[in-house]
Amino acid sequence: MLVLFETPAGYSLFKFNNEKKFLKTDSSDIHDEFFSSKEKAAKNLELLQFQPFEDTAQAVAATTSLMEGELHASLKNFLKKPLKKASGGGFCIADKALALSIKDEILKKNSSAINIMSGDSKTSELFRGLRCHVQDLLEEKISSQDYKSMQLGLSHSLGRYKLKFSSDKVDTMVIQAVGLLDELDKEINTYAMRVKEWYGWHFPELQGLVGDNATYAKLVLKCGIRTNYRSHDLSSILEDESVEAAIKEAAEISMGTEIADMDIEHMSSLAQQVLSLTEYRAQLWEYLKNRMNAIAPNLTIMVGELVGARLISHAGSLLNLAKQPASTVQILGAEKALFRALKTKHDTPKYGLIYHASLIGQAAPKHKGKISRVLAAKTALCVRVDALSDDITADTTIGFEGRAKVEARLRQLDTGGHVTPNKKLGARTTSKYDPVAAKTAAAAPSYNDASDMVLTPKSSSKKKKKDKKRKSSDSDDEEEKKSAKKEKKKRKAEEEEEDNGEEKKSAKKKKKKKSKE
Repeated sequence: MLVLFETPAGYSLFKFNNEKKFLKTDSSDIHDEFFSSKEKAAKNLELLQFQPFEDTAQAVAATTSLMEGELHASLKNFLKKPLKKASGGGFCIADKALALSIKDEILKKNSSAINIMSGDSKTSELFRGLRCHVQDLLEEKISSQDYKSMQLGLSHSLGRYKLKFSSDKVDTMVIQAVGLLDELDKEINTYAMRVKEWYGWHFPELQGLVGDNATYAKLVLKCGIRTNYRSHDLSSILEDESVEAAIKEAAEISMGTEIADMDIEHMSSLAQQVLSLTEYRAQLWEYLKNRMNAIAPNLTIMVGELVGARLISHAGSLLNLAKQPASTVQILGAEKALFRALKTKHDTPKYGLIYHASLIGQAAPKHKGKISRVLAAKTALCVRVDALSDDITADTTIGFEGRAKVEARLRQLDTGGHVTPNKKLGARTTSKYDPVAAKTAAAAPSYNDASDMVLTPKSSSKKKKKDKKRKSSDSDDEEEKKSAKKEKKKRKAEEEEEDNGEEKKSAKKKKKKKSKE
């Protein structure tokens, strides 16, 4: 009985010596009977042939074909000779799909009487025992250390092949970064609001003079109590000298309450938290920009880093976003509004997360829906290029071309022009009357075509339809007239017959009266 076993180092073909005993043994006792020790395994299994892989690429190609149940060319060449020599018996294969492929492509052509065994409990136990002692059985061909290194290298290569792994194209980093960025914005706003409310009891006028959270926190850290503002130089924090003078003047006449040094310490620590979070947010924003330019450069060109990252995060991954049509990309993020509109039978939303793109912000309110539709179509193309292109160096030509087309469409809507996508399919329009051209044409002896009023010729099909309708209506009128004439003739004939009958009856009555007299 032959046993095919695939290893990370290459293909191996074993011969099982006790086939009859193996077939009689119960599946639960096979491991104890034949593979309880390496001596028993070496006694029952004999290595007939071993073919190592030439390189890692061949190993990956052979392994992927085995996983898909296909017969690789190298395995086909490996099995041809031993299967021709085998007169009969069993042939154990671990995978059912591979067993069918070998049966169709090799055994049918050779018309051999080999019985393929695959998928049952006995063969599963056989391969389980073989897997336990494969390094001892292949010790003459390959050392255990080389076997382990080949196993590790093949697993890494196979993982990269299946996932098409690239360290620069990991969209998980973008998803986590944009999620953290949104959370940081919320935390910074919460902490800054708490600092302003807390410090506002002592210096309430400062909040109206300084709007930036980071600048407010820096002033709290540098000065502390409001009486120190006069003695401190605030030019390193504030760029405008008038604002600095207003703050110092407001500090002298402030209506705030007096606070202790312990209160200032806690306010300063909270302001320090605001500054540290703000600095970390700036670092995270730079990291997100670099990642987006590496992962989805065309998407970044179209909608920007933040909107692109939110689209990827909402879709789950860059590949999932690439699978979506342009109509879905347009309303991605507005699912609640969409289903509410469908339920209440109102107008569906025109945009979702894509609304925050700079190109839609430049459009007029009445044109935002049209621009969002055009932008979503170009964005869908850019995402597919970013997700499915195999080139490591990003090609951003599609992104720049798409953005140029959207900007051209935006200018076209702003100027009020109208351009059909194909001039051949565009409807004909009447030319406008130009009075200047008409005067010049009247004064000049030559004929000027520009002064003519050209009407659009109506289609011949419409004329034919109208003629048919007219003819049918005319024929219907004639038929009605004819039928009316016939009815009149019938009525006259009936009336004449009735008059003749009454005259005959009166004549008969007169004759009867005369005969009686």
